[in-house]
Amino acid sequence: MALTMALIITSIAVGLLVLYGADIIVGYNSDNGEGFIPFDHKIRGMGLGLPAMILPIIAFGISRKEPSKGLGFLIIIAGILIITGGAVVIGNADMSAALESGRNIVSETMPIVVAGLIQIGLGILKIKKS
Repeated sequence: MALTMALIITSIAVGLLVLYGADIIVGYNSDNGEGFIPFDHKIRGMGLGLPAMILPIIAFGISRKEPSKGLGFLIIIAGILIITGGAVVIGNADMSAALESGRNIVSETMPIVVAGLIQIGLGILKIKKS
């Protein structure tokens, strides 16, 4: 039962990350820079990105005693998607505008990358235990 729940919530997390990425791609290719989700980037990040970072960790926790390579691979996929999103943010950042406003894009994005690395580590641990 716990393993089934863990697989479901990790699949939801991967789905949220794919939806988030698709919205960013649509917004990047549109004339007005907006995706198909009618919210600004902060609301999208909190509504789609934050749950996608937390759910796989919860899934690992509730299924820690049950072996499952499938869950391990799903957690790794979620981590890779999170790291990819962080890399895209850093790659597409306007560094001159960020410097003028006093922002450091790399240091703002590092917690996202660390969360992705933690998820990859948990996924590898789950696979090794299976």
